[in-house]
Amino acid sequence: MKIAIGGDHGGFELKDKLITFLKSQNHEVIDMGAYEFNSTDDYPDFCFPVAKMVAEKKADRGIISCMSGIGAVITANKVKGVRAGLCHTEYLARQGVEHDDMNVLCLGAIIVDHNIVENLVLEFLNAKFLTDEKYTRRLNKVINIENSEEL
Repeated sequence: MKIAIGGDHGGFELKDKLITFLKSQNHEVIDMGAYEFNSTDDYPDFCFPVAKMVAEKKADRGIISCMSGIGAVITANKVKGVRAGLCHTEYLARQGVEHDDMNVLCLGAIIVDHNIVENLVLEFLNAKFLTDEKYTRRLNKVINIENSEEL
């Protein structure tokens, strides 16, 4: 799977750890930065490029880390076609894909348990959207809102 990944200063260390892990799992990783620790960088500079890669189908999924994950999820969800979720448990990472077709995983580096973060990422990557009528109906409503001219 091709995975775009990014993180600001708050998520920098976790991002680098996950890159190593993802490569060990034979995933193709596209690192969208930060490439060096800079305590004054801004999360949108790394979240937006990851979300854009997913929206343009240049990556199958995206992973973004920042201090709390809140900035990452807000930024990513501004990009049409992205369904980002802030997850701190394996259940949320799997369920977000299965029920909501989540395609970008956001992680709060100081929130998520680093002892389970690799399993959490695997749940996200291995999950598939369940095409049951209720999930498809709900996803289509979200897509219709996104495409609405009333925004």
